[in-house]
Amino acid sequence: MKKTIFTLTVTLLMAGTMLTSCQSSSDKVENAQDKVKEAQDQLVVAQQELNQAIKDSIQQFKKESELIIVANEKSIAEFRARIAKEKMENRARYEQKLADLEQQNRDMRKRLQEFNEDQKDKWESFRLKFKHDMEEQGKAFRDFWGNRK
Repeated sequence: MKKTIFTLTVTLLMAGTMLTSCQSSSDKVENAQDKVKEAQDQLVVAQQELNQAIKDSIQQFKKESELIIVANEKSIAEFRARIAKEKMENRARYEQKLADLEQQNRDMRKRLQEFNEDQKDKWESFRLKFKHDMEEQGKAFRDFWGNRK
């Protein structure tokens, strides 16, 4: 008798637990919709943060590149003063090299200014190419006096 009552009590408790813990399909759909809405909101926030980070990266890169371009302009002015002291036979060659470097520097500034921050999809390729070109130009500045004959 005690065994039967115990079994019946356990069975009723289990049935009651199962009935109260089950959600209706409409509740499940509503919960799923809430989770989807929350995920969409998080996606929007993450996209805004990414866009801001890219914009900040572009602005920082432009500032750093502009500083390098200004430094190159100072080097050009120094080279120009130094060329004035060179022998006549070397002066024409150095002036041509300097004119080429000066044109490259102007072109770099123009490319930097023309890059639109709205072109986020092209940012990484632009940055890599521009950085490579800046390194090549820096190398040309360092090697300017290296080819003396």
